[in-house]
Amino acid sequence: METTREDAPATPVFFVAGGTGISAETLGNLMLQQFPSVRFVRRKFPFITTVQQARSVVAELDAAVTESVSPLVFSTVSDDDVRMALQETKAAFIDLFGSHLDTIERVLHVNAAHGVAALHGLGDQRRYDARMKAIEYAMEHDDGASLRHLEAADLILIAPSRCGKTPTSMYLALQHGIKVANYPLVEEDFESGGLPRPVRGLVDRCFGLLSTPARLSQVRGERRPGSTYATLAQCSYELRRAEALYRAHRIPSINSASMSVEEMAAVIMQSSTLPAPS
Repeated sequence: METTREDAPATPVFFVAGGTGISAETLGNLMLQQFPSVRFVRRKFPFITTVQQARSVVAELDAAVTESVSPLVFSTVSDDDVRMALQETKAAFIDLFGSHLDTIERVLHVNAAHGVAALHGLGDQRRYDARMKAIEYAMEHDDGASLRHLEAADLILIAPSRCGKTPTSMYLALQHGIKVANYPLVEEDFESGGLPRPVRGLVDRCFGLLSTPARLSQVRGERRPGSTYATLAQCSYELRRAEALYRAHRIPSINSASMSVEEMAAVIMQSSTLPAPS
């Protein structure tokens, strides 16, 4: 099995986009995960919308090219002129956007709107509004902060503290427009084996998160070092009781210890009866 060479130079990776760069990062990092033995240093160039900006970026990309290292460039730029300017780089250029447009155009029998404006506009206003409302809902209902309109939730994440409820809730809201509430499991729940009172009538919308004792102890220790809350024994107890609670109430669950937020969201959406992403 390959191991990472500590003395090997890190490979520069650049994410270039006409918008925020979230898609370029997500897709690019998904590919990079297939090379665990290689060290990478990452940098993002968002909002590249003119040929002049593109040429400036190319100068920085080319400056990273050496005899021993060839940088990787992941691009989701849609504008033809800007993309052509970027392709002049000496670095390895991976076009995540334009390389697939021809195929989609042939299938749909419609020409793509290659202009930058199409990329930066709100697009489907209803989809945008749904995402904004979902984000507001997730923020209001984070960690059991509010019980108002809890029945309006598409999904309720429950878990012991620091198992990843908040980032997963926010990701599902931001990316998919799903209204997510998250609710903490506390000592009373662990002792009784029952669900928290506010979510008892909403068990069909509940999804449980778990972790490993070592990982949970590490995360809690960073927040409250030296506390009973962060001890391996306490983390083991809470996770064991949480898993038993999920089984007793037939609540689906996943272990978040080694999963990214994107992976967790995908599994949750696959395993739950959630509305179609907006």
